[in-house]
Amino acid sequence: MRVFLVGNPNVGKSVLFSCLTGTRVVSANYPGSSVEFTRGFMQHNGQRVEVISVPGIYTLEPLGETEKVAAEMLSHGDLVINVVDATNLERNLYLTLQLLERGIPVIVALNLWDEAQHKGIVIKHEELERLLGVPVVPTAAVLSRGIKHLLGRLPDAKPGDLPPAGEDERWALVGRITARVQTVTHKHHTWLEMLEDASIRPFTGLLMAAAVIFITFKVLRFIGEGLIIYVLDPLFNNYYAPLILKLHPVLEPSPFWHNLLIGHIEGQKVDFITSMGVLTTGLYVPIGMVLPYILAFYLVLGFLEDLGFLPRLAVLLDSVMHSVGMHGYAIIPMILGLGCNVPAALGIRTLESRRQKFIAMTLMVVAIPCFSQTAVVIALVGKHGGIYLAYVFATLLVIWISLGLILNRYVHGSTPSLLIEIPHYRIPNWRQLGKKLSMRLKGYTLEAVPSVIAGIILINFLFTYGIVDLLASVFEPLIEGCFGLPKESLAALIIGFLRKDVALSLLQPLGLDILQLVVASVLLTVYFPCIATFSILLRELGGRDMLKATMIMFATAFVSGTAINYAIHNSPNTIWLVLGLMLGVAFLISRGQNRAAPEHEAKTFSDFRA
Repeated sequence: MRVFLVGNPNVGKSVLFSCLTGTRVVSANYPGSSVEFTRGFMQHNGQRVEVISVPGIYTLEPLGETEKVAAEMLSHGDLVINVVDATNLERNLYLTLQLLERGIPVIVALNLWDEAQHKGIVIKHEELERLLGVPVVPTAAVLSRGIKHLLGRLPDAKPGDLPPAGEDERWALVGRITARVQTVTHKHHTWLEMLEDASIRPFTGLLMAAAVIFITFKVLRFIGEGLIIYVLDPLFNNYYAPLILKLHPVLEPSPFWHNLLIGHIEGQKVDFITSMGVLTTGLYVPIGMVLPYILAFYLVLGFLEDLGFLPRLAVLLDSVMHSVGMHGYAIIPMILGLGCNVPAALGIRTLESRRQKFIAMTLMVVAIPCFSQTAVVIALVGKHGGIYLAYVFATLLVIWISLGLILNRYVHGSTPSLLIEIPHYRIPNWRQLGKKLSMRLKGYTLEAVPSVIAGIILINFLFTYGIVDLLASVFEPLIEGCFGLPKESLAALIIGFLRKDVALSLLQPLGLDILQLVVASVLLTVYFPCIATFSILLRELGGRDMLKATMIMFATAFVSGTAINYAIHNSPNTIWLVLGLMLGVAFLISRGQNRAAPEHEAKTFSDFRA
């Protein structure tokens, strides 16, 4: 099937074309002429559709080479999407009437609908559809609004039934139609509409995104640390610790149960992080250490979702995300992954192509730490200074970008265009926000607490029977020689398969210095997902692709862990040089033709008339 986008110059055809076909398109001259057109492909209802953007014209009458080529091109198409500027309806309808006279199936995309509303232009599109006799769909291509509705109405496109007419007759009909369907009033932008416009423009949008991210992390630390310092730590230390101390002499005659339930206690003080008991560390880590940050994260995330900011971020970053093999919508599950990788992995399944899913899931589990893990990193590393947190998160960002560039170069398959509706900004309903927050916190608690307890039980079992010591001896050259960590840290790597935040908390009793904590934090993020995320990946990707992703994870962990270890121990500031080299090498590797499927590009144009 071949679809043509036809319209006046500067009506948004290029933006609509990008929405339909993505950014990987091909431009060429029409055979035998100097007129250039753009060609791409999309998938619609399981059918591969060729989309061609015809050069902008005002009329089909052969006033020059452009109009002549455009008229000839239309004779080779199956359907025409007539892109009309809703802010200049009268000027655009002349070409529409000419298309309806040619007997080609037509659907009208009434574009720049948002701008028309801002200017106080009201168009009764249902009446316009009745008068023209073909489907009319309001769209705002720059916001991706109405695109899905437009695609859904493609089967309704039908030839016009207007008889051939002269220029004066057409203009007279245009005037009568415009008078029937259009009303112009004076209207000022609301402050939310001004924010909507600013957040979708590249410069102001990126500034707003950076500001939102900065404020988000400030809010997260303020709420999380406030809850820990003023609420949860006093509850655990003043009310729960005395109960543990009373249970301590009761269980002391039975070393097995004492170690399992309470763990190690020195004197009359309970260290909830290092004791490693089910009733101590097993409850404190998920509830007293991680839950405050999870609550803060999901509160902010829910606010941004209901406000309507996240879809705008997807559109704003669409071109950037395509450079790493995904379209802009993939940024949303990436952000969800900062809360928990499990719902993020479930969100990635909505991406259209297998190539996108593989790249997105691999990048997420390699370089996107869940917030429970981030909370422990902040607790362990942040107290030594913000620069060390910068080392950790800058390294993860460079790994994400570098690996994305390489995967985009070598992974076969297709990355389709972005189709996402952007809602208007709206003030969130706090009652609905509270319901969403409570559901997410319940899901986290039901998933996290059992996982942490299972991890504590497993690690006690492994230590009791000497399994950790045996594995540590085998992998000692790798762990100490390449990563600069003591062999005892292998226990954290093992338990990381169950729960990353527990794994990081196991580093506390080892007495690691801050440089070792930086390396360990990066390594534990990169090397493998937790078991809950792993099960979803296995189900979504299948055994073969999961094996490929696993090999990529281990290779990335080895290279990045070794490089960061040697850099940071040579001189902490050397890490910036190493990160720059990693980006440079990834960019060089990614250069050249990638292996995306041919549906995003046309091979030749010699068969255009065929």
